[in-house]
Amino acid sequence: MITVYQNGELHFQNKIYKCAIGRNGIKKKKIEGDGCTPAGMYTLGPLYYRSDRIKKLKTYFNAVAIEKNMFWSDDPQSEHYNKLIRFKDTSYENLYKINHTYDIIIVINYNTSPIINGKGSAIFIHLAKKDFSPTSGCIALRKECIFEILEKLNITDKIKIISH
Repeated sequence: MITVYQNGELHFQNKIYKCAIGRNGIKKKKIEGDGCTPAGMYTLGPLYYRSDRIKKLKTYFNAVAIEKNMFWSDDPQSEHYNKLIRFKDTSYENLYKINHTYDIIIVINYNTSPIINGKGSAIFIHLAKKDFSPTSGCIALRKECIFEILEKLNITDKIKIISH
């Protein structure tokens, strides 16, 4: 189990990692665009990665290479809301980024079953910026930390995000 706290700590297998969370903290009632990381317990996966930037990935997850035409719909009015798409929706998150934050993405299965429009989308674990600046709602870690966690993380492990 991965546990994430409001103070920017992620705990996994008796180890503490520094992480970035949403710019407006952790919240129980997340809504699209609020800049919050959603509190709760969630399953994980799939795992996406940039195969042109990451050559070796030791993980139990099925790793899918990110292609230039991969996006994530964040338009609450779209029928594709909070899903991987291969075209540009009215509003979307580009998974093939110039910066390195999306070189590895582990999807946090938040608002996925069922998907409720406006409840929040594209909640991932991904790479942190060098200064650990806040995210729009994701959890971000150093590259070495994600590699270390992925080696031990089981596909049945869950993530618990705590709001207090």
